[in-house]
Amino acid sequence: MILDRIEELLKEVSELSASNAEEIEALRLKYLSRKGIINDLMADFRNVAADEKKTIGMKINELKQKTTERINELREQAETAEATGDDIDLTRSAYPVELGTRHPLTIVKNEIIDIFTRMGFVLADGPEVEDDLHVFTKMNFAADHPARDMQDTFFVEQSALGDVTKNILLRSHTSSVQARVMERQQPPIRIICPGRVYRNEAITARAHCFFHQIEGLYIDKNVSFTDLKQVLLSFARELFGADTKIRLRPSYFPFTEPSAEMDISCHICGGKGCGFCKHTGWVEILGCGMVDPNVLELCGIDSKVYSGYAFGLGVERITNLKYQVSDLRMFSENDVRFLREFEAAR
Repeated sequence: MILDRIEELLKEVSELSASNAEEIEALRLKYLSRKGIINDLMADFRNVAADEKKTIGMKINELKQKTTERINELREQAETAEATGDDIDLTRSAYPVELGTRHPLTIVKNEIIDIFTRMGFVLADGPEVEDDLHVFTKMNFAADHPARDMQDTFFVEQSALGDVTKNILLRSHTSSVQARVMERQQPPIRIICPGRVYRNEAITARAHCFFHQIEGLYIDKNVSFTDLKQVLLSFARELFGADTKIRLRPSYFPFTEPSAEMDISCHICGGKGCGFCKHTGWVEILGCGMVDPNVLELCGIDSKVYSGYAFGLGVERITNLKYQVSDLRMFSENDVRFLREFEAAR
């Protein structure tokens, strides 16, 4: 009988006890939640005969009221005990610990990664301390290319392997990750490579000796420049808005041919021209191109069968565009006042 069940619960509720907030919340969920005991009684109430509904309905309401009152009593007792020091946690911090926020570079990096992973790209990672082979040689850099000079690259050491001298350096781009993936995996390959890179540059408001890149690589049969353009257009509109336009300008990179730099329409002035875009209506955000056949061959992939595209963008550059941060040094100085400005973006 449902009345007998209610009477049992009334007695049970009057004897409820709990010693902390977690136990009190567990009792509330057990009796008063959607999946709780009293809610189950309400479901059974639908099957009660019409002449008994009034009596049983009043009893259910009484049970709900007494349960609520008892749980509130237990909550007050627990709060009083905590306030009087009956249950002091000596390991607890003496002051409130404020919640932090993600770094603006992390916010933007995660947003970029999310866009490309939804397009089918997978994450790839590699070492920051690399060798000359993967950073330069397999990326089709000439032996006398300026990027190999000490004025541009941080060299760590030279090690001799037989008659071969192996240069160890801090990677100057994340293309070395692409080289390592192509060495051990045959196409199709569709990856993005986020990471920190290093270049021997003077630290100013517009440049730093370390920064963050995200590079992408897609290799398969019959990959064309049109595929690259569509992916980059979709990316730009996802990140900067549906009205964003792009343009590709011819450029040169050792590892792609043909190569291009991509601009987006300035989202501040809408392409009309302003100080931010130097009154051109366009802002450069990345470099891209079709993977040079020499790169494919150097990494063990048949360039007569496969083709591909690659692109690379600077996370700091994109973050500047989104948040208009005027000084790159602010990203690495850990000024809490600056970081708190991004609490709403986390």
